[in-house]
Amino acid sequence: MRETVLSLKGVEKVFGSFRALGPVDLDIGDGERLGIIGPNGAGKTTLINCITGVYRPDKGSVHFRGQDISHLEAHKRARLGIARSFQIPRPFTGMTVLENLLVPLDYCDVEGSKEQRAKSVLKSVGLSGRISHPSESLSQLELRKLELARALVGNPKLLIADEAMAGLSEEEIDEVLSILMKLNGQGVAVIMIEHIMHAVMRFSERIVCFETGQLVAAGTSKEIAENPLVQKVYFGE
Repeated sequence: MRETVLSLKGVEKVFGSFRALGPVDLDIGDGERLGIIGPNGAGKTTLINCITGVYRPDKGSVHFRGQDISHLEAHKRARLGIARSFQIPRPFTGMTVLENLLVPLDYCDVEGSKEQRAKSVLKSVGLSGRISHPSESLSQLELRKLELARALVGNPKLLIADEAMAGLSEEEIDEVLSILMKLNGQGVAVIMIEHIMHAVMRFSERIVCFETGQLVAAGTSKEIAENPLVQKVYFGE
């Protein structure tokens, strides 16, 4: 039985008179691979923002490794072990690939040399050969890898990968999936938000589907694929 690494209870987020999310109850196990799907506007990003501290829930609670972090600032959540990669990579231009990792490392507590830590993470994502290159020279796939590396450099316990494969070819998707699977094999829980259905189906042990701010379905890849409500959400009546 897995320990719970992240627990959301009755989480809601409202903007004016519009309820963007909730109430949501969701637990993520230690080392679990969880996929989150749903059409645009379903509340996926709002959910992630409530987890990472960009937003604070108007109701409910967020617990990480047993600690209530519902009103904790985003940088403090990151130091506890919650990392996030963003849908649109925004590297520090004018800096090398290595320097892009040394910046977040200035705010992390790491054992030993920060430069060695950065090089180790870059090697794990396949960017060893690009260490001294300027970040603006990277390909789309390499930018995705750099985005993941910046999230991983702080040694997180939970990684939230937000559309990490958008715009990639099938071969490139396989590369990113391999990186995420290897990371998960090291004990890191991974939440994948993704519109590429075959990728999220391959990766996830469990998938949850959102629609209009509500969690409407949960199950294995097979159960989700065969769920009539999920089919309705994506394809209509």
